[in-house]
Amino acid sequence: MKKTVLFIAAVALLAFTGTAMADINIKLAVVTKPGSAQNIVAAKFEELIAQRSGGNISVKVYHSASLGNETEILQQIQMNTIQMAVITGGPFDTFDPIVRVVSYPFLFKDYAQADAILDGPLGAEILKSLERSKIKGLCFSENGFRNLSNNKRPVNTPEDVKGLKIRVMSSTIHKSIWQALGANPTPMPWPIYTELEQGVIDGQENPLWVMEVYKFYEIQKYMTMTRHVYSCHIDVASLDWWNSLNPADQALIQKTIHDAAVFERQDNRSKNAARLAMLKEKGMQIVENPDIQAFRARVADLKNLDLYSDPQVKALLEKILDATR
Repeated sequence: MKKTVLFIAAVALLAFTGTAMADINIKLAVVTKPGSAQNIVAAKFEELIAQRSGGNISVKVYHSASLGNETEILQQIQMNTIQMAVITGGPFDTFDPIVRVVSYPFLFKDYAQADAILDGPLGAEILKSLERSKIKGLCFSENGFRNLSNNKRPVNTPEDVKGLKIRVMSSTIHKSIWQALGANPTPMPWPIYTELEQGVIDGQENPLWVMEVYKFYEIQKYMTMTRHVYSCHIDVASLDWWNSLNPADQALIQKTIHDAAVFERQDNRSKNAARLAMLKEKGMQIVENPDIQAFRARVADLKNLDLYSDPQVKALLEKILDATR
């Protein structure tokens, strides 16, 4: 009898140990293809976490929208059918309006200012707020400063934007920006090459890496360096999944995804000069110094829109506006 009890205890201990030492398998989703900004973060995280965990944490990256568009991915994050994702800031609109503050037009002067805000207490407030939607905000990586391209005419002033059919993300603030500038903003999921090629839309607005990786120089004749929005990516996890992890694994994942994000930001910025030169070589007509003050004036009243009326959102926007003046 005593031997039987000891055997059962040993089996129970082995079962417990196996559970405690079980590998962690992470499904990480992005909508863009390999070589894109989101994928650079995901691939670096996959590489670093395998090294740092001794192989106990593995990541499978699902790219090219194979698990859905960004809104659908966030819904799956909420349900814990996907554990992690790298998502553009805009689609968070319908999940937590606080993210709209990052997409406020002409908010950040440069990359250093964006890093200081988003890696600091104000950025942490945004990430923490996402927990209300069952999303764990981990850190910010980057898409970059967004620029306008189109196939109709050069754009030097807001008057040149009037009537252009511009693809935007499914985002209230991005739609509002282009309405204020006189365009016809058209929400559309990614990718959009065919729609641009066929003239369904006149143009789009994205950072330089998008123009390169998605070869928009083949189908877009004009680009204007508006830098109208600093577009972040938010690296997130399922809150339910996150809360199931032990503190040591949480700390390791948190540190590693942040390191991957910093790597991606530096990588993205280091390539922009070469990207601009390449786009010129490909024949794009680029307006490098548009009338930014005129653009700013057209969107100056956006902070008074209903989309910033939530007290928490309004308070945070004022804090960030003060911090970036």
